[in-house]
Amino acid sequence: MKSGSNLERILESGQFAVTGECGPPKGSSPKVVQKKGELLKSCCDALNVTDNQTAIVRMSSLSGCVILQGIGLEPVLQMVVRDRNRLALQSDILGAVALGVGNILCLSGDHQKFGNHPTAKGVYDIDSMQFIRMVKTMRDEHKFINGEEISGDVPLYIGAAANPFADPFEFRVTRLAKKANAGADFIQTQGIFDVARFAEWMKMVRDRGLHEKTHILAGLIPIKSVGMARYMRNNVSGLSVPKELVDRMADAKDAKEEGVKICLETIEELKDIEGVHGIHIMAVAWEDIVPRIVEEAGLMPRPVV
Repeated sequence: MKSGSNLERILESGQFAVTGECGPPKGSSPKVVQKKGELLKSCCDALNVTDNQTAIVRMSSLSGCVILQGIGLEPVLQMVVRDRNRLALQSDILGAVALGVGNILCLSGDHQKFGNHPTAKGVYDIDSMQFIRMVKTMRDEHKFINGEEISGDVPLYIGAAANPFADPFEFRVTRLAKKANAGADFIQTQGIFDVARFAEWMKMVRDRGLHEKTHILAGLIPIKSVGMARYMRNNVSGLSVPKELVDRMADAKDAKEEGVKICLETIEELKDIEGVHGIHIMAVAWEDIVPRIVEEAGLMPRPVV
């Protein structure tokens, strides 16, 4: 066992995992995190706490993780290299472990020019591949990136992100291979709307045996309006939203119900793709729909392992 976390036990035992996302507030109130956590508590095996997502200042991911633990939830600490050099990364990792956090998601981070402090300096001391390798070295070899010994254990289940849809398409699997080889135990993907394209990517993943090296959790973003569908199709780079899906949302009498239906249909298709070991639901400002989706997808109750 790498960390003994609930997420690790579920994935390593061959169960189909369900993770969700908890965005901290642009403020200091723990109640925002607690409310989201309570909504998702029964239906998710672990909850990602985002780290200044879209380069917008929010409560720290580590604080959010501690708040979730306080209500009996297992967090996944997201950490980006955009904002920290190797000193800060390693220090925060030791602090997270000391506070009982067992899962980490290693990310580059959205570029600061897209956020609310566009003139902020990006750090990028190391890249996401080096970050994954660094965490693995800290865990498995008990050493810092400079080779010095760490006192005590660093038990972490290491995650990374993957985007099956960004260009160039053929390079996406090579990038996944680098992350798996660097030490990623699990992967959470970008939101999937184009299942045929994702299935093509997964075939390339299986051809290289990567589905046996790391656990792949397919990303889902429930859509609540045709405006949201159009925005993601036209403005969000790295997302593939088919025109037919936008048209379907436009023609729906009840857009939210149609969005739930699309999400459930996608989950059914994903379950049949070899190498998909779970789903990661990113219900931005719609957390209360997640329990229903997980229930109607036949994924409740969650396993206890």
